[in-house]
Amino acid sequence: MNVYDFDKTIYPRDSTAEFYLWCLRRYPACRRTLGVTAWAFFLMGTRLRPKTRCKELFYRFLRHVPEDAPARFWEEHLPNIRPWYLAQRREDDLVISASPEFLLRPAAEALGFALLASRVDPRTGAYDGENCHGPEKVRRFRTAYGGAAVEGFWSDSRSDAPMAALADRAFLVRGDIISPW
Repeated sequence: MNVYDFDKTIYPRDSTAEFYLWCLRRYPACRRTLGVTAWAFFLMGTRLRPKTRCKELFYRFLRHVPEDAPARFWEEHLPNIRPWYLAQRREDDLVISASPEFLLRPAAEALGFALLASRVDPRTGAYDGENCHGPEKVRRFRTAYGGAAVEGFWSDSRSDAPMAALADRAFLVRGDIISPW
């Protein structure tokens, strides 16, 4: 199987940030959480709180977002998937991402890849478990797939080194430039 990170890898930007800005424009009630969002980013930047807890604060805007918003978001944004991924995708592809599962699920269904991502309640922003980042990606992969072989792994971030170490071949993605890890 081939495994991919999502944001800034097969999708050119941070999908969560884009979804947030998209929601602010469409659902004005989300603006009520701007102060909490600023506080969450301050806490994350100073590392006064764990990343997962900071993200839960940030996700409070979800209380003002309808359930179908992720699907509507991807109707507009799916054409931005990188062409190199579309040219090489396979039926057994897996995307493993720190972004929320509920947000990436419509993209996964449209493109036909399996998905492991952060389990975030789409109504409250509360996490079920840890943020799917760094070593947590490997733990989640092993839980779901045991000792399955990873033929190739693609990511934009060196924080994914634990996952890259599992792959026969690993690649670093910088825009449309793909180089060996």
